[in-house]
Amino acid sequence: MKTFRTAFILLFVFVALLAVVLFFEKKGQKDQARKEKEGQLIDVASADIEKITLMKEDGTLTFEKDAQGTWRITEPLEAGADSYEVNSLADTLASLRFERVVEAEPKDLATYEIAKGEVALWLKGQDKPLRIMTGLVNPLDQTLFAKREDQTRVVLLPSTFKTTLEKKLFDFRQKDIFKFDTAQVARLKVKAKDTAWEAARRDDAWYLEAPVKALARKTTLDTLLDSLSNLRAKEFLAEAKTPEELKKRGLDKPGYEVELALPAASQNLVFSLSKDGETMLATTSQSTKIISFDGTLITDLEKKVDDLRDKKVVEFYSWEADRVAVKKEDLALAALKEKVGEEETWRLETEAKETADRTKVEDFIRQVEGLEAAEFIDTPGELGRYGLDKPFAEVLVRTKDGTGKVQELTVQFGAEDKDKKQVIVRNPKLDYLFRVDSAVLESIPKAAKDWLPPPPQPEEKKGEEKR
Repeated sequence: MKTFRTAFILLFVFVALLAVVLFFEKKGQKDQARKEKEGQLIDVASADIEKITLMKEDGTLTFEKDAQGTWRITEPLEAGADSYEVNSLADTLASLRFERVVEAEPKDLATYEIAKGEVALWLKGQDKPLRIMTGLVNPLDQTLFAKREDQTRVVLLPSTFKTTLEKKLFDFRQKDIFKFDTAQVARLKVKAKDTAWEAARRDDAWYLEAPVKALARKTTLDTLLDSLSNLRAKEFLAEAKTPEELKKRGLDKPGYEVELALPAASQNLVFSLSKDGETMLATTSQSTKIISFDGTLITDLEKKVDDLRDKKVVEFYSWEADRVAVKKEDLALAALKEKVGEEETWRLETEAKETADRTKVEDFIRQVEGLEAAEFIDTPGELGRYGLDKPFAEVLVRTKDGTGKVQELTVQFGAEDKDKKQVIVRNPKLDYLFRVDSAVLESIPKAAKDWLPPPPQPEEKKGEEKR
C-alpha cells in the first residue's frame, strides 16, 4: 500500500512539473512570436505582390507581373527581368524586419532625410500601394533609417537591405535574352574567319554536310548550341541595333555568324558575333539588343572541321553488347550473352555451346568500342584499293539498350600499313574510311579457343607450382 502511495505521489509530481514546463515553453513561444511580430515592418505573402517600385537618387526601377505571373521591368525601360533576383526582392520585402525603433513619434522627419527614397508594393486586391520611405544611412553600422507611410515610428532597417536597394538596373535584368530550345534545332551553319561548315541532325546524331559529309561529334555540337542558348549579357551595349550601332560594334559585317533552323517553330535564327580586342559582342535576328559577353563561344566557333568530326569508328556502349561475331578467313566465331539468375555469362554459338571466357570476350568488345581514327579517308572510291573488297576480318556487335532497342554495328578491317602501324577500317554505314592503330589486330581471335577459358591444370602441375 505504501509503495502504491509513493508511486502515485511521484506520478503527481511528474505531471505537475510537466505542466509547468509546457506552460513556460508555450509562454516562451508566444513571447518569441510577439517579439518577431514587433520587429516586422512588413508581413505579407510574397505571392500577393504584383508590382514593386524602387525610387532612389539615381533613378526609379519598377517591376510588374504579366498575365502569366512572370516578372518584367517596366521602368526605366521595358525588358525581361531576372526572375530569381526579383523574386528574391519580393521575398525580402514581404517579410521586411527592422533592427530597432529609433523614434516612436518623430517631431521632424527631415532629421532622418525621410523620404530620400521610397519602396512601394502593390498587393493583390488592393488599390493603394504599401509605401516604405527611406532616408539616411547610419554611418556606424550602415543601417538605414526608414518609415512606413501609414505608421508614425522611424526604424532602422538592416544593412543587408541597404545592399539590396543599391542594386542596379543591370542586376535585375534577364541576361540570357537569346534563349531558344536547343532540341528543336535541325540544322546548323557556321561561318567564321578561317572556317565554314554545315551540319544536320538525324535521329539523335549530328552529321556534317559541308565541306565534308561525316558523322559529327555530338557532344561538341550540343555544347555549342547550349552555349548559344545560354549566352548571358555581361553588358547591354545597345537597346536598338540601328545600322549605326551595328557598324560601331563591327556587327554590320560580323566576324562570326551562326544560322540555326528550327522547323518546329517555323523559324531561322541567326547569331551575329564580333570580337573587339578582349570584348566579345553579339546580337541575333530575333532581338533588337546588342550585348557583350564572356566565355569560350568564339573559341568554339573557330574550331576546324576535323575537330568537329566524330573520330569513333562505331558508337555504342560495350556494356549493352549482347552478341559479338568475328569472320576471318576460315574462322566464323560468335558469342552470345546469357543471364542466369543474377550472373551474366557468354556462350559460344557452337553445337556444344561452350562457356566463353567473359574477360576475353568483353575485352575484345571494348577494343572495338574504343576504335578511333588517327586519320580519315574521305571519298575513298574503289574499296579494293584499301583491301576492303575482301576484308581481312569483319566484326559484328549487337547491342540492346535499357528500352529494348536493338542495333547492329559492323567493322571491316582492310590493308595494314606496317610502317605507319595503322590499319584501314570501314563502318559500312558511313561513306568514308578510317586509319586506326594496328595494335587492334592482335585482339582479333585466330581460333575459337582464343575465347575459351584456359584448360584446367593437372593436379601434379598445381602441386609443383605451389612448391
